[in-house]
Amino acid sequence: MPTPFWTTPESWPIWILGLTAFGSVAVLRLHPLRRSGSKQAPPPGGGPTTSPGREPPPAAAAFWWITLALLLAWNTLPFLFDGTPKVAKIPYSSFIEQVQQNNVAQVGIQGSEIAGELKTAKDWDPASGALSKAPSGDDRPQKSRADTSGTSSQPDSSSAHASAQTLEVTRFTTVFPSSVGDPQLMSTLERHGVAVAAAPQSEHYMARILGSLLPTALLVGFFWWMGRRAMQQQQSIFGAGKSQARRFVREEAPAVTFADVAGVDAAKGQLQEIVSILKSPERYRALGARTPRGVLLAGPPGTGKTLLARAVAGEAQVPFFSISGSEFVEMFVGVGASRVRNLFQEVKAAAPAILFVDELDAVGRRRGAGVGMVNDEREQTLNQLLVEMDGFDARTSVIVLAATNRPDVLDPALRRPGRFDREVILGLPDRNGRRAIIGIHTRALELADDVDPDALASITMGMSGAQLANLCNEAALVAARDAHARIQAQDFETALDRVLLGEALPLTLDADARRTVAYHESGHALVAWLTPEADPVHKVTIVPHGMALGVTEQRPEDDRYNLSRHYLMARLRVMLGGRGAEETVFEDVTTGAENDLVQATRQARHMVATWGMSELGLAAYESSGEDRFLGYELGQGRPYSEETARRIDAEVNRLLAESHAAVLSLLSSARDRLDALAQALLERETVGEEELVRILGPRPAR
Repeated sequence: MPTPFWTTPESWPIWILGLTAFGSVAVLRLHPLRRSGSKQAPPPGGGPTTSPGREPPPAAAAFWWITLALLLAWNTLPFLFDGTPKVAKIPYSSFIEQVQQNNVAQVGIQGSEIAGELKTAKDWDPASGALSKAPSGDDRPQKSRADTSGTSSQPDSSSAHASAQTLEVTRFTTVFPSSVGDPQLMSTLERHGVAVAAAPQSEHYMARILGSLLPTALLVGFFWWMGRRAMQQQQSIFGAGKSQARRFVREEAPAVTFADVAGVDAAKGQLQEIVSILKSPERYRALGARTPRGVLLAGPPGTGKTLLARAVAGEAQVPFFSISGSEFVEMFVGVGASRVRNLFQEVKAAAPAILFVDELDAVGRRRGAGVGMVNDEREQTLNQLLVEMDGFDARTSVIVLAATNRPDVLDPALRRPGRFDREVILGLPDRNGRRAIIGIHTRALELADDVDPDALASITMGMSGAQLANLCNEAALVAARDAHARIQAQDFETALDRVLLGEALPLTLDADARRTVAYHESGHALVAWLTPEADPVHKVTIVPHGMALGVTEQRPEDDRYNLSRHYLMARLRVMLGGRGAEETVFEDVTTGAENDLVQATRQARHMVATWGMSELGLAAYESSGEDRFLGYELGQGRPYSEETARRIDAEVNRLLAESHAAVLSLLSSARDRLDALAQALLERETVGEEELVRILGPRPAR
C-alpha cells in the first residue's frame, strides 16, 4: 500500500508553513488591534476592576510573535527541504549487491551510517526501498495485452501507481548492521574499487538544529526585549495623561463607616444625606430635587475631612474613586487637563459614583496670581476641572467630594453653586466631641480604672481628632514601654506632655543657667496665677522639652470662641512675665524670651491693626494675612499712609510697654512668692497644680 504524501518528509515544509500561519492568526485573535482611547466599562455593582489607565496588549506583541515564527521556519526549512538531489534509503543487502555489481563509485562511513554514490542511476521505490535499473526507452511500461474476452484492456492501476512513485537516484544511504557485523565489508569495497571516506561520529540532528537556531533565537530574544522596553517607555510617556484615580473596593480593606467618625456631627449629617441620595435617588427625583454636584469639606488639618470621605466610601453602595489634587499636574504640558478629562470619563462610566479629590487647593488655587507672564499648567488643569464639573448631565448621579484646609485660596468659580453646591466646615471638636473621639480610639485599648475620658476631654482643649488619636496611641506606647498591664492615667499625662511639649531632653545646664530658667518660668507662672483673666496654670517645669529650656503649661477651663480685650491683655502680661522676672531678679536679660516677644508682638499688632482694640479706633488696617503668599498683594498698595503706619507701630509699643510695666509691678510686689517658686523648681524641676497652691496661695477669683 503506498504511503500518503502528508506523512512523507516532503510534506514537512507545508506542515511548518501551515502551523506558522495558524499561530499568527491565533496571536492576532488574542491581541486584537485596538484604538488607544478605548476603555472597558467597569463591572456593575462596584466590583473590583483593573487599574485605571491600563490598555490592552498592543499589536506590536503580535508582530514580534509572527516574526519569531517566520524566523524559526526560515531556519528549519533548509534542513528539511534544501533542494538537493534525493537520497535513497536502501537496505544493507541492496548496498552489497550494488557493490558486487561494480555500480558504487564512492562511500562515506560515519558511525553506523553509510552514504554513497552510484555510477549508474537506479530507480528507487520509497515504499519498499528497492533499487532497479533505470528504465530506457524500450523498457518503459507497455499497455497490457487484450484479455481472452476480446475487450479492450486497461493498464494495471497498481503498476501505474507504483511506476509513478519511483524516483531516479544516484545517491543513497544505508545503515551498517553493527549488532551483526560484516568483517568482509572493507575487503569487498577495496576489491571492487570503491573509494572509502570515514568521518567521526556525528551529533544528533536535533543538536545540529538547536546549534543553528540558538544564535538566531538569542538575537531575536534580545531585539524582542529591547522592543518591549521601548514600548513600556512609550506607554509611560504617552500614558501620562491617564487618570491616576484609585477605585475603592470594599472587599480589599476594612470599610470605615460613620460609626467610626465622631466630633463632627453636623458634617456627618450632611454627608449621610448625600449617601441617602445615592442609595435611593428616585425618592428625591420624584419631588423634582437635583443631585448635588459637589460637596467641599473645609477645615483645619486633622479635623477628619479624609476620614469622612472614607466613611462615605464605606457607607455608599456605589463605586468610589479617590485622587489627590497634586496627582493632576505632571512635568509635561497638557497632562493635567488630559488627566481631568480621563478621570471624569471613567467616573461617568461607573455612575452612580463618588469622586473624592483630596487637597483640592493643590490644583484649584485662584487664577491670576503671580508676577511673570507665564503659561501656568495648573491654570489649564483648573479650567478643565471647571468645565467637567459644570458639564455633568443633570441625571448623572456623580458627586464630587473635595477636601481642603485652605478654602480661602480656592478659585471663586470653583466654589460657586453648580460645581460645589455645599461647603461643609469642620472645626476643632468641642468637649463632647473630644469625649466621643477618645471613646472611639480607646475602645480597643486596655484601660485602667483611673482613666477618665471626661477628664481627658477637659485637658485636651484645642486638639484635633488626629491629635487625639495620636495621644491615645502615645499613651499605649508609654504603657508598653513602662511594662504596665493596662494603660493608666499617668500614661496619658506623659503622652500629653510628649505631644504638646515634645520629648524631654537629657540636657545638663550649669547652676547659673538653671537658676535663670527657674526664675524665667516662675515669672510666667506667677503672673498667670495672680491675673484672674488668664488661663489657669497646670504645671511648671525646667526640664528641657523640644526647643524650650523650660515650660509653663496653662490649660483653659472652657472652650473659647471669642477672645475679649481683657483676656488678650492678660495673655500679653503672661508672655512678658519671664522677661520681667529676669529684669527683677538679675537686672539683666537673656535670649530665652525670644519666642515670648515674637508672640506678644504679633498679638499686639493684631489687637491694633486687625481687631480695633486700641486708641486708633475701629478701622481694620490689616487682614489676617491669609493671602500673602499667593501674590495678590504684590499689585496692591498698602491701604494706609506712612503716618498711619507710624501710629500703628506706636500703639503696638504702647500696649507692650503698659503690659511690661504691669508685670514688673506685680513681680516686685510678690517677690517672696517668686523666689519660693523658683527655689521649688530648682529642687524638684517640676511643680504641679497642687504644689502651686501651697507655694503661691489660692488663686484670686475673677
